[in-house]
Amino acid sequence: MNFELSEEQKMIQQSVERFVQENYDLTNRVKISSEDPGYSKEYWGSMADLGWLGLAFDEEDGGFGGNQIDTLVLMEQFGKGLVLEPFLANIVLGGGIIKRAASPAIKESIIPSLMEGKLQITLAYAEEQSRFDIEDVATAAREEDGGFIINGKKSMVLNAESADKIIVVTRTSGSQVDENGISLFIVDASSEGVEKQNFPTVDGLRASEITFEDVKVSSEALVGEKDKGFKILQAVVNDAILALSAEAVGAMEVLYKDTVEYTQQREQFDHALSDFQVLQHRMVDMFMEYEQCKSLLFRATLETVEDPDLAQRTVHALKHLIGKSGIFVGESAVQLHGGMGVTEELRIGHFFKRLLVIDSQFGNADFHLDKFTNL
Repeated sequence: MNFELSEEQKMIQQSVERFVQENYDLTNRVKISSEDPGYSKEYWGSMADLGWLGLAFDEEDGGFGGNQIDTLVLMEQFGKGLVLEPFLANIVLGGGIIKRAASPAIKESIIPSLMEGKLQITLAYAEEQSRFDIEDVATAAREEDGGFIINGKKSMVLNAESADKIIVVTRTSGSQVDENGISLFIVDASSEGVEKQNFPTVDGLRASEITFEDVKVSSEALVGEKDKGFKILQAVVNDAILALSAEAVGAMEVLYKDTVEYTQQREQFDHALSDFQVLQHRMVDMFMEYEQCKSLLFRATLETVEDPDLAQRTVHALKHLIGKSGIFVGESAVQLHGGMGVTEELRIGHFFKRLLVIDSQFGNADFHLDKFTNL
């Protein structure tokens, strides 16, 4: 496999790296996170102006015809700064559904505004009882008067507080856990019957619990074929796993490098901490876990670009390793920093919390180990 980035991708990587270095020190991130809407509209506009929001969309839709590798380049650098802007919710999740399955009319009405940063969209897929099983859908959409009526509740919907439109995963036929019978609908966030409970998450982002009570949508709001939405949803979830894994790899790089730097400066018994062999071994272990994750990330991403169906097992392996290694690297960084590792003033704890949340999104390490072994 060729892991070398193209010249264009290297330029994008350098551009994002500069953006993070100039705008995302810890003090600024905490300030942005504490104010509404939980991210910087100025930075979001800059991302649109730089073309980052259009990378993943097809050229015929006005995008740049990129793929999962381009998203990897962006997300790895975002992970190094714990970037708050809702790229995952808008471009990978909501935008991923639209570009794969929406009608030409829906694409034309959404994708240009999405790429310009003028429209916000998200995906509501998780439910209280479903845990990590994306096919476990109780939210129902029944046909009535040529349209559909949606009833149900969705949990942990990223960026729903700012979203103009919500793509809702619903059950239109079959039992609650059938893969067949799942349909996708675009709902205006301001529609009658949509009620949101917004809250900050432990890693500094925003999410919502959303209740849909007799929400009416037209038949044109259906994305893709009725009852055939699972395959689309699975593909988008795989893309999200790759994106989150890239973000986690970026975060792990910061953690192990910060830890090495700290142990070289901090002295104990008239020696730098980095002189002690047992700590050297721990930092080598941190580096090895990071490198293994990065290598598997490249493999899973390249396999997904070439053949998404054959890549499924590797995606499960990647998410398992990211969860296991991310927690190990985070815990080690906190331990080697001592009590400072959990203070709000040091970025170590912030990165660790983000890695813990990434482990829990779209299935934790144990969940994906089971999936891996069953395939």
